[in-house]
Amino acid sequence: MSFSVLGLSEPLIRAAGHYDTPTPVQSAAIPVVLAGGDLLATASTGSGKTTAFVLPLLQRWLEAPQATPKSLHSLILVPTRELAAQVREVVQQFSKNLPKRIKVVSAVGGVSINPQMMALRGGADFIMATPGRLLDLVDHHAVKLGSVSSLVLDEADRLLDLGFADELGRILQLLPVPRQNLLFSATFPKAVEAMAASLLHDPMRVEVETDQAATPDILQRAIRVDKAKRTPLLRNLIAEEAWERVLVFVARQYSADHVADKLNRNGVKALSFHGDLSPGARSEVLRDFKSGSIQVVVATDLAARGLDIARLPVVVNYDLPRSPTDYTHRIGRTGRAGESGVAISFVTEETVAHFDLIEKRNQLSLAREVIAGFEPMELAPPPTPGTGGIKGRRKSKKDKLREAAAKKKAE
Repeated sequence: MSFSVLGLSEPLIRAAGHYDTPTPVQSAAIPVVLAGGDLLATASTGSGKTTAFVLPLLQRWLEAPQATPKSLHSLILVPTRELAAQVREVVQQFSKNLPKRIKVVSAVGGVSINPQMMALRGGADFIMATPGRLLDLVDHHAVKLGSVSSLVLDEADRLLDLGFADELGRILQLLPVPRQNLLFSATFPKAVEAMAASLLHDPMRVEVETDQAATPDILQRAIRVDKAKRTPLLRNLIAEEAWERVLVFVARQYSADHVADKLNRNGVKALSFHGDLSPGARSEVLRDFKSGSIQVVVATDLAARGLDIARLPVVVNYDLPRSPTDYTHRIGRTGRAGESGVAISFVTEETVAHFDLIEKRNQLSLAREVIAGFEPMELAPPPTPGTGGIKGRRKSKKDKLREAAAKKKAE
């Protein structure tokens, strides 16, 4: 199947010409959006969902009569600044050769509101925004939502995870009825299902399962290592495997700064990426990483969604993610757009059980590798009978307290 059979106009078909064929979510969603219907779409990371709504929304904008110039046509709500920037890039990419000139504005928090208010003078055709900043702009009378024809909630599950429910409720009250509603989400917990039930009118539901979509070519590996040896092991792998770029995930902002600093002190160009950095600093990190001027980005889960880094060869879980779903989003940063990739997880003695759970939930079974020179030493020998320990594991704090109590009693 090609984009030409989906009902798109010739300029948009040409704009999409660098893609070979539509992905499953694009094939299913584009005709629905073009027809003006509501849509509820479940699609995994890297499935092409941004293109699935941008292309048909651009065509609807081209065909829509406008009562006033630059009246807002499409509002795209996203959970993070990075995703807003990525969606804006896609809109601008596909609209370069359209017969009408489009005005696209990104409205995100963490930066001065004044430039965004200036950008909105005279209106805008498309706005991609984080909910809080959009409401700030409404309160400053910089934007009116009464002309919105299509509303997109991109990564709806993440919007709710980040606590935007109240802001979303306020925004929905400001939007016109009727309108087109498009809701995209990688997962559908109860909160998202409830939102969909109240927001969407007779929606078409598109579900692209992992086995239906083109499965990303990602080699997944699990390496056993002591907690204190993870950074030396990371340096060793970067050198031995000759990785040109690596995205490393850690659990905390402090860890991102700490690991990046250690890598730099050992001759590996690295930068940290987390929520405490200013939007400008975060944009600079991503720009340097994409250009190849730095080799490693050490990031929190802020980078697990919404970042599209072309030809990223390797992702490393320095710290394991909190949930099996986060694992999927993290490793989905590699192996995108038909490229192959590698995803490595460091498994310490204290995270063995958690990685077992990640495997179970994601239907995986990975061999536990041991790298020469980095053999884990934290594994205790099997306990002798009567110690109460678990075979192959160190004694727990409770086991030690029981032993101390028994010893004291015996004395």
